[in-house]
Amino acid sequence: MNKFKKLAGDTAIYGVSSILGRLLNWFLVPYYTRVFLEGEYGVVVNIYAYIAFILVLLTYGMETSFFRFAGKSEEPDKVYSTSIISLFTTSALFVLAVMLWDETIASWMDYSNHVEYIRWFGIIVAIDAFTAIPFARLRLSNRPIRFAVIKMANIILNIGFNIFFISFCPYWLERYPSSIISAVYSADIGVGYVFISNLLASVITLILLIPELIAVPLIFQKQKLKEMLDYGFPILLVGFAGVINQSIDKVLLKELLPEGVDGMAATGIYGANYKLGVLMAMFIQAFRYAFEPFFFSQKDGKDTKQMYADILKYFVIFGLLIFLGITFYIDIIKYLLGGRFQEGLHIVPWILMAHLFLGIFYTLSLWYKLTDKTRFGAYLAIMGAVITLVLNFVLVPVIGYIGAAIAAFVCYFAMTVVSYILGQKYYPVPYNLKRIVFYLIMALLMFGVAYILYPDNIIVRLSLNTALIGCFIAVVARYEGIDIRQLLPKKGGK
Repeated sequence: MNKFKKLAGDTAIYGVSSILGRLLNWFLVPYYTRVFLEGEYGVVVNIYAYIAFILVLLTYGMETSFFRFAGKSEEPDKVYSTSIISLFTTSALFVLAVMLWDETIASWMDYSNHVEYIRWFGIIVAIDAFTAIPFARLRLSNRPIRFAVIKMANIILNIGFNIFFISFCPYWLERYPSSIISAVYSADIGVGYVFISNLLASVITLILLIPELIAVPLIFQKQKLKEMLDYGFPILLVGFAGVINQSIDKVLLKELLPEGVDGMAATGIYGANYKLGVLMAMFIQAFRYAFEPFFFSQKDGKDTKQMYADILKYFVIFGLLIFLGITFYIDIIKYLLGGRFQEGLHIVPWILMAHLFLGIFYTLSLWYKLTDKTRFGAYLAIMGAVITLVLNFVLVPVIGYIGAAIAAFVCYFAMTVVSYILGQKYYPVPYNLKRIVFYLIMALLMFGVAYILYPDNIIVRLSLNTALIGCFIAVVARYEGIDIRQLLPKKGGK
């Protein structure tokens, strides 16, 4: 039980930077959907999809390799130092390449008129890749508070710079044209200030991590790096295939949509509604931050497999509650988006369920990491990438961007099923599959009831949905032996 409490505690602390942090960062979505047109926000969605691809390549599985080798090494500082030197070298070379071939890259990405975007995102992704290991060291050394503080600082600075450049500067210059603000602001940059804000926040984050960067002597171990690269290469394939699953739709939409459809505007609408799945994504990210080092440290403990099984079951329960909460209260949540972007709300259930199965897949993935069979992770991710690509090319030209959402769900569902089957062969864990499937079917049936009935009166509709969530919680409590009355406050505050 103490181990569960530690995992829950670390998840809660990482949640400050992950859940609360991403929620703060998500504030930019309703902000962007009100200050930018659909096509302008589409540029933001599109470029950050490219950044996701490059970031995976530039970290090349080193973060997970660091956890694996530093966790079992008698000299973890040397593993850390080797990782830092490797990532600094590759990140610096990447920035140099971007600066040398910026116009070619901009033309290939269809941003020939904004070569500066390419330079900015090149520096952003290089800094983010380099700082991955200092952040990983904070996690491995059980320093979640410092981790959370720096992550939160990055997010708050990014938000602040966005508001400063996009809203405050034009507001101030309209009233005081001769203000010093005119020296740092140009209306022609427009949506480019999104990337400038990110760049400034990343630079400051790098400065805040200097104590971690100089904490150990720089010692490079060539053989150790080779071992880490061998271990991490399948992780790179997993990550790259994974980012295909998560981001390729935002790259391809403008190319795959039928003629006559504004591809960049559709990308903006799709990207904004995709973000409504943020609560599920934040829950998964916070859980992963705590769970990955946790299962490595507990792999030789007593009753470890049963503990892993219980963790997955409760992960699914909480994930389904998030799914029901967002879909049942979408009539309220939709106002977080600008009115022009709300036409894409029908993709939200698909995206939420896709994220849930992605989280289940991450939880199941312990089997190939603990047995050093990381190549299977690569096979599964590549399988998912193939499914994603094929379904995007088949569905999007026919049914539009909802095809991309369906592709995401089918991809993660297939990866989860195959991972479970393989995991039971190589590292069998007594997952309560019947109970998990029962909860999943029950949640989907309740969603179906709410969708079919859908009372016209919003008060009646929300009341019905609340009652359905209550039923779900009551059933879970009964099967899990939880006395809900004990969770309620007693009269008189006692």
